[in-house]
Amino acid sequence: MIDDADFPWLHGRFVPTAAFGEVRPWFEESSALLEAEEYERFDASYERIAGALSLLAPTGPVAEFLLHVDGGRAWFRWSDEPFGEA
Repeated sequence: MIDDADFPWLHGRFVPTAAFGEVRPWFEESSALLEAEEYERFDASYERIAGALSLLAPTGPVAEFLLHVDGGRAWFRWSDEPFGEA
């Protein structure tokens, strides 16, 4: 449920399903790298998330997204066009 917007980021409550357990370590790793300002390692780490998961808008899958999950909170941004090509 989205409860805050700070363009271009949307923020909201995150309630994981059992399937999230499989990818939780990916989000933990990417968050730790981002917090440590290890941006090149973050990019490589995040590719696993973006390659395995998809984000659905009301109209269907989006072209590209960034999604962060930390505990019961998630924040994301998305685009109908790949980032860098818009």
